[in-house]
Amino acid sequence: MTQPIIKLNPHLFFGGNCRQAMEFYKSIFGGELVLTPYGQGPPDAHKDPKANSEEMKSKVMFAKLSGVITLLASDNPHNTETKNSGQFGLSLEGSDESAFTDYFNKLAEKGQVTAPLIKQFWGDTFGMVTDLYGVNWMVNITAGRD
Repeated sequence: MTQPIIKLNPHLFFGGNCRQAMEFYKSIFGGELVLTPYGQGPPDAHKDPKANSEEMKSKVMFAKLSGVITLLASDNPHNTETKNSGQFGLSLEGSDESAFTDYFNKLAEKGQVTAPLIKQFWGDTFGMVTDLYGVNWMVNITAGRD
């Protein structure tokens, strides 16, 4: 019996700056970015009156970055924080040292390195960074294996 293919895609919530954050991630990872604003739907499309408000019409209802990674995101009508405060991290892992070092360095721009990207005792190169949108990233460059 074959197992169904299941995808687990992270979905990030922002407080009005989803477009800028997703364009930032596209500049790092490349790929195709699709943005759908709340105002593109019919009036009263949402049960939540705040999501139907005039102020939300230009905000992002759904964003998808598809490429080497997939990221989903939206602006939360009830969140006004421009930085994510959730307790989670996104983990990138692969063997392309140049590409993953570049990802780490770009995520660190205007962010904060919480663990430098260095060779670890288990043989991989690993580091952690919180980007300028408050999203925690872990980067693990595998020692020649994927």
